[in-house]
Amino acid sequence: MTDDLQNASDAVARAAEVLKGHRESIDRLDAILVYTLGERFKHTQAVGVLKAQHDLPPSDPTREAKQIARLEELANQADLDPDFAKKFLNFIIQEVIQHHKQHQS
Repeated sequence: MTDDLQNASDAVARAAEVLKGHRESIDRLDAILVYTLGERFKHTQAVGVLKAQHDLPPSDPTREAKQIARLEELANQADLDPDFAKKFLNFIIQEVIQHHKQHQS
């Protein structure tokens, strides 16, 4: 019985180590996502200013549709749920449009 307890304890310790590694990877990826979004929004802010300076509309439905289709394809290639990817991009696009509208005021 002692060997069974030791084996179970070893298995739990190995699982905890694997879990720790996954969580460290998740934390690094979360940081990458945040910094990448920050960089993306710097560019979209510049686009918003440019659009406001030239009286262009804050949204571009043709571009947005192309981007969603492009992201859907990338999601498929990355083995990511394309519906999730579309929801994520739509959320970002709506945020960008709001920022562009602020520049129009």
